Amino acid sequence: MEKLNHQIHQCLKPECRLRFPTLSSSTQPVKCPKCGSPARLIKTFPTIKESAQENALPHGFPPLEALLDNIRSAYNVGSIFRSADGAGVQHLYLCGVTPAPGDPKITKTALGAEFTIPWSLHWDSIEIARVLCEQGKRLWALETTAASQSLFELDNEPDNRPIVLVVGNEVSGIDPGIMQLCERSIHIPMLGTKNPSTWLWLWYRRLPAQIFSLQTERGYRQK
Repeated sequence: MEKLNHQIHQCLKPECRLRFPTLSSSTQPVKCPKCGSPARLIKTFPTIKESAQENALPHGFPPLEALLDNIRSAYNVGSIFRSADGAGVQHLYLCGVTPAPGDPKITKTALGAEFTIPWSLHWDSIEIARVLCEQGKRLWALETTAASQSLFELDNEPDNRPIVLVVGNEVSGIDPGIMQLCERSIHIPMLGTKNPSTWLWLWYRRLPAQIFSLQTERGYRQK
């Protein structure tokens, strides 16, 4: 996995002299984002970044992964990478038309997280979903259905098998074939447009706390 450093550059044009940060992953000459003039390197310092394995999930909480089913927007994918990096997600499965790292739009919103989160590309989302189920992983769909549960009213039976969070296309949602493989469906009560990266951020941050508090409470009652 590529190691990143932050760099500070300054525009060489006397009338501009903009000072701005960059990441050292780029091999292209750095130009000023304001006027386009060449810029000189001022300072390099290491990026402080935790790995997905060194996450802040509660002790004993099952590993989290995510399957992105035909997400159209590269900006959304980049935001999902960044949210996943902060939440300790261990792998992203990019399926169908979902853009992959290397797209400059992902770079713009992921802010380096595409270098820290393991990911894989799969043309057939149903096929990889079946493989994950065969591996003993639980698929949980982020989808509003007649039987879906609110994230804030979630109950859970103790189970340490990995959870794969599934998010679907911005317009059509999750493939019905994948929905048939999902153990449960969860929705987030909210008004307005439901952006996939926002959904996943709320899901990543709320899900461990919700289930962990339930498991802790049940363990306490059993004593």
